[in-house]
Amino acid sequence: MIRFDNLSWHAGTFCLEGISFSVPAGRYSVLMGRTGCGKTSLLEILCGLRPPSGGRVFIGERDVTELPPGERGIGYVPQDGAMFPTMTVREQIGFALAIRHRPAGEIAARVKELSDHLGVAHLLDRLPQHLSGGERQRVALGRALAAKPGVLLLDEPLSALDEELRDDLAALLRRVQRELGLTALHITHSRHEAAQLADVQFRMDAGRVAEVPLSGPR
Repeated sequence: MIRFDNLSWHAGTFCLEGISFSVPAGRYSVLMGRTGCGKTSLLEILCGLRPPSGGRVFIGERDVTELPPGERGIGYVPQDGAMFPTMTVREQIGFALAIRHRPAGEIAARVKELSDHLGVAHLLDRLPQHLSGGERQRVALGRALAAKPGVLLLDEPLSALDEELRDDLAALLRRVQRELGLTALHITHSRHEAAQLADVQFRMDAGRVAEVPLSGPR
């Protein structure tokens, strides 16, 4: 479970104030809202990339508000994938383990496991500029999963893809979330995407977050 308890954050004239809601454990949750309403900022607070002005953030029963990003058990896929330009796919996927100083054999085994699972094993020696949009997002997903997080955060991961690729990657995200039992929180503007993926749906509006009914049966 992810829980926000009376969370606030301020940047200039923009603010999030009194945000309290819970993302159920092991479910695929989708957060929607207008551009600029603070969805990405909320994910970055959850990741530990931005400190809140007030309130608390919990993952399970653990208060992670003051913990550094690497200690929160979170995998994060930013909107554009945020590939490191000079790293190969192999290095991208292994990055989270390398910075934790895991043994080389463990890193190699995990990279092989994830690259096989995500269909990018043939790309391991390529640099990001030689990847398609869909390939970049699969690699970004592999990098997010490498350290075996319990929580997966996705910031509009399908927005730059064409319709066929979006549907394929949406199916992959749903399969991975179910197989690994992850608690997922996914930002999107697309109602179609939300209908494909969401067990639970939230909407952010005027600095508040509320659960909304699903558009169809799951």
